[in-house]
Parts: sequence; structure tokens; C-alpha cells
Amino acid sequence: MEPSLRQIRYFIAAANAGQISKAAMNINVSQSVITTAIKSLEDLVGTKLFERHSAGVSLTYEGNLFLEHATHIIESVEEAVRIPRRIRDDVSGSINLAVSYTVGGYFLPTYLSRFMRAFPNVKVNLSEADRVNIEEGLVTGGFDLAVMLTSNLVNHEELSHDILLKNRRRLWVDAHHKFLKQPSVSLQDISAEPYLMLTVDEASNTAQRYWNRTPYKPNTIFRTSSVEAVRSMVANGMGVSILSDLVSRPWSLEGRRVELLEVAEKVPTMDVGLAWANSHSQNTAGKAFIEFMQLAMGVEQHQSGS
Repeated sequence: MEPSLRQIRYFIAAANAGQISKAAMNINVSQSVITTAIKSLEDLVGTKLFERHSAGVSLTYEGNLFLEHATHIIESVEEAVRIPRRIRDDVSGSINLAVSYTVGGYFLPTYLSRFMRAFPNVKVNLSEADRVNIEEGLVTGGFDLAVMLTSNLVNHEELSHDILLKNRRRLWVDAHHKFLKQPSVSLQDISAEPYLMLTVDEASNTAQRYWNRTPYKPNTIFRTSSVEAVRSMVANGMGVSILSDLVSRPWSLEGRRVELLEVAEKVPTMDVGLAWANSHSQNTAGKAFIEFMQLAMGVEQHQSGS
């Protein structure tokens, strides 16, 4: 027996909501329908996908793995429906594409592989660089396009961008942290805890900007460019950190759980998007990539870089 797309959608809704009742309300179906769908999936895979508790449901380790594949399935189906029926073999050329570290590790691979399968005659020359070098490369023509953290973009005069994805930032704590028992957690609360500061892709600069709006500051005990180091240290109870949902995973490499909590104050989103130079027009391959990414992410299309 194969799982249906409807069952997979109901599973994803429950995983995202954390409560069967909230998921049912979000997608306008009954709770029993979602419960039945999840039970069928669990029977099919032969293991529990959710832990049930008084506050709702949370993914098991196996459930988290299933969610990653389920999300890719739904995204692929939606993408196939949205993408125009054109003869892709007619699109050829090359793209010099720059990516920032976080984008390269946690966002782009799935979409880039789909693009390369859809447009086999387009050659993508991929380069990883920091924001400064990406912006310079776009202006000088070394890069045609970039997929980067557009919320970090500085050169707005010579560069344009499209936001593809807005990521909320939340507090990471270990599975037994005292904050899990509080109704809310403020930056003042967080400032009293040992803090693990991520530095890659200017994350520490971004953090400093929103901390500077308060009279508090993080009690930073360790600075690192490794997301996995932060995840592991948080999971082992060494400290807390505020990071984006893009890089969040509920389990560390050692199999210890990381919990996510909302911060009471408004913390800016981390935005992923496309960037290009105003002075350079895109070739057919570049335009196809822009259109593909806009369709894949469900953002409004318009003429970019032409």
C-alpha cells in the first residue's frame, strides 16, 4: 500500500502545527481525518512518527526523517504543476551562480538539483563566497546571479533582489531546559543564560543589532562558524542560541533533542533570496533559473535582471 498525497499533507500539517486540533483548523478538515491519516502512515512505515503529550504532538526521530522526505515530495508535486509546459531542451547556456555558506548547506541543493534535471542543457558554475565578495562579484560581472541571505544585503544601489523565503528566528534549548516551563521567554531571560553565538554569514552581526535595541546583551561563552557545533552544545545543555528555522533540526548528531521556543520580543527574520546587478541583463539560462526559483518557492513572478 502506497501513502496518498493527502495523507502526507495531513502529516505535514500536524508536524508544523504541533497539535492535531490546530492542524485540522489550519487546513479545514476534522481532527479525526488527520488522526486516521497519521495512524495509517505509522502502520505503513512500521514505527511511531509522533509522540503524543498533553500539549499536543512532537515528531519522533523517525518522524523527523519522514518529514524531510514528505516535504520534498509535496514540493516536487506542486512544482511540477506550476512550472510552464515548455520544451526545456531549448533553454541552454551557463550561469555563474554564487551562494553564501548557509544557503549552500541548508537551502539550495534540493532546488538546484531539480533545476539541473529540468534544464539539462544549462551549465551551472557554482561558487561559494561571503556577502562582501558576492556583492562585488555581481557588480563586476564575475557572478550572474546569487542565492544568498538577502536580509544581509548592503549594496542596494547597484543590486536588486527577490526574497524567496522568510525564516523566523527562535530560541534553541535542550529538552530539559527550565524555559520550557515558562509561558514566554524574553531577551532579558535569555541574557542570564550561557549563550552560543553563531558567526557564519554575519549571524553575530545580525544578533547584535536586535540585542542592541534592548538594555541586555547575550552572555556569550563560545563563538563558532559551525551550526552543528551550536546544535550539539545546545542539545547537551551547554547553552542556548537564537537561530533561524532554516538551519534548525530537532536532533543533534548524538541523537539528543533540541527544542524551539518563541522569543517574546520581535526578532527579525532571516531572508533567503536571489540577487543580481542592475547593470547586467540575464541570458536565457539566467532568466530560466530566476523563473524556476520563483515558481518553486511560490513567489510572485516579475521580470528580473532583464
